[in-house]
Amino acid sequence: MKNNNIIIIMLGVVVALMAALLFRLKLVTVEEEEDDLRLFTVEELALYNGTHPDLPILLGILGSVFDVTKGKSHYGTGGGYNHFAGRDASRAFVSGNFTGDGLTDSLQGLSSSEVKSVVEWRDFYFRSYTFVGKLVGRYYDSQGNFTKYLKGVEVKAARGAQLLEKQKKEEAKQPSCNSRWSQGDGGEVWCDDGVPRLVQRPLEIALTGKMSKRCACFKEEQLDQPGLEVYDGCDFLGKSCR
Repeated sequence: MKNNNIIIIMLGVVVALMAALLFRLKLVTVEEEEDDLRLFTVEELALYNGTHPDLPILLGILGSVFDVTKGKSHYGTGGGYNHFAGRDASRAFVSGNFTGDGLTDSLQGLSSSEVKSVVEWRDFYFRSYTFVGKLVGRYYDSQGNFTKYLKGVEVKAARGAQLLEKQKKEEAKQPSCNSRWSQGDGGEVWCDDGVPRLVQRPLEIALTGKMSKRCACFKEEQLDQPGLEVYDGCDFLGKSCR
């Protein structure tokens, strides 16, 4: 029995040592990966815009630089996404403005949901392309450390995710209308149980900076709630509205 206990203790020590070694190896690997990363200036990144056949195609988003050469048909000269090559045009990923001042890394004035979308785009590039370095400027300093601006973006995106989840939970309490649209008949909303009403989405201002409405289904005994709006031309108790 005593020998068994000694064996168990020894096995525990061996497992602990192996775990510590694996953890150390992981740290070394991460440090080596960081050492391989390059710091780019705006001028240096501009050289990798797809016009030089011997250079890779790079793009930046939130200061992270990715090699997108394998997507040359999209990011190379004449490609539909060439405006992203050789620069950090983070704002354009959600604004859709691919010219002039629209091709900027500034997210000033964007809503939390828009900032969240930019962060999700950056995550897409981490999953799909090779991360090769950092762009010195708004999001990383000359030592490659993240700046207060990048921290602010991360916080705002996280807030957007929280608000979106909260909105989904709140709206799940009141079922949404069914809807369809066709060029010939136009749009129609209807409820299988209840009647359609337009109702404001209270969290939308915090998410998008705008107030919007959605169609939800309310039972007859709920129709005295404030803020419910009947569709134009629709019967007060009509289950379907065009």
